[in-house]
Amino acid sequence: MNIIPSVIGLGYVGLPIFLKLQKKFKTIGFDNNKSRILNLSKKIDSNKEFPKKKLSLLNGSYFTDQLSMLKKSNFYIVAVPTPVRKNNIPDLDNLKESCHLISKVLKKNDIVFFESTVYPGVTENFCAKLLEKKSNLKLDKDFFIGYSPERINPGDKNHSVDKIYKIISTNNPSVMGIAKKVYKIITKKLITTKNIKEAESAKVIENIQRDLNIGLMNEIYKVCYKSNIDFKNVIKLASSKWNFIKFNPGLVGGHCLPVDPYYYSTYAKKFGIKTDIILSGRKINNSMYKFMYNKLIKEIKKNKKISKNSKILILGLTYKKNVSDIRNSYALELFKLLKKKYKYLQVCDPLLTNKKIENIKILNDFSAIKYDLIINMVNHDLFKTKILNIKKNKKIHYLELF
Repeated sequence: MNIIPSVIGLGYVGLPIFLKLQKKFKTIGFDNNKSRILNLSKKIDSNKEFPKKKLSLLNGSYFTDQLSMLKKSNFYIVAVPTPVRKNNIPDLDNLKESCHLISKVLKKNDIVFFESTVYPGVTENFCAKLLEKKSNLKLDKDFFIGYSPERINPGDKNHSVDKIYKIISTNNPSVMGIAKKVYKIITKKLITTKNIKEAESAKVIENIQRDLNIGLMNEIYKVCYKSNIDFKNVIKLASSKWNFIKFNPGLVGGHCLPVDPYYYSTYAKKFGIKTDIILSGRKINNSMYKFMYNKLIKEIKKNKKISKNSKILILGLTYKKNVSDIRNSYALELFKLLKKKYKYLQVCDPLLTNKKIENIKILNDFSAIKYDLIINMVNHDLFKTKILNIKKNKKIHYLELF
């Protein structure tokens, strides 16, 4: 079989997969966002994960927003976002649209793998059925499916897709053989399973575990702060025990951790199970920015030189350090609260200067001496040098969230 892979969705997950696959195969990168395709064609990654030199096209590969170009493919990898709606119900619209698109070009013996975060059963009971209905082809007779949970961590160069273990799952041995040929180009560390639902479950619980642990640290941080105990020293002391697992408190945003607990909770409800522990972590993390707001106000009031008319600068607005993603950014929510209280409030985030964010003017750079107070909300590495200088200047009041 002459494998011609295509990647549907060229965001934080799809783009690195495309860039790896094109080293071996003629790969099609599809995204219905025309501006995204235009930028990538000009070797511009608006997510700022890849420099121009990494975006060169190899082996006849190409980016496209034209559905007809996907007809050449026979191995589809779907890497589209799966968020939640306002009521925290899973939003599968992007997956639904992707299945509709693929069904228009799906042929006999084609293989479709899904990477998007879902709850158990979505790949087989939702995606596969949509593909069958729209294409008039039969699953496991005319076309085949599989699931490989994404493990992309934006901004993390130590755990890039080629350095991590990757799960691939399908119940068809022949398809597994082809999938291995594709995915071994992405990473040599492959783990296989015949059960797709187990792979889907593994994906959501990986992030749920992390979410819960950070929620625990956030709650302990609150207690320490209110009781005037040095949280950092508490963790340092506790870490001296051999089986203590260190997690840091923080504003837990982004596309995975604030979403995955609700996907699994929705699945659990089908079996009459309440996920009290899982959702308790999310409840703490969802409200942490309000706690930090009150903490900042208290800290600011200690300095009598700072008033409502003082010039204040916020550093960072993304959901975490070193990324340009603002999805579920609690730094953004915290900024909005502060904006209501302080008249002269500005924000600097060089990773966001090309993005429109709710009419907020984003500075690309700043002069520290122009401000009475600087609050570091997202500790991007690119701020390091300036922050060191700010800390040396006693005339500038400087605060960090944690």
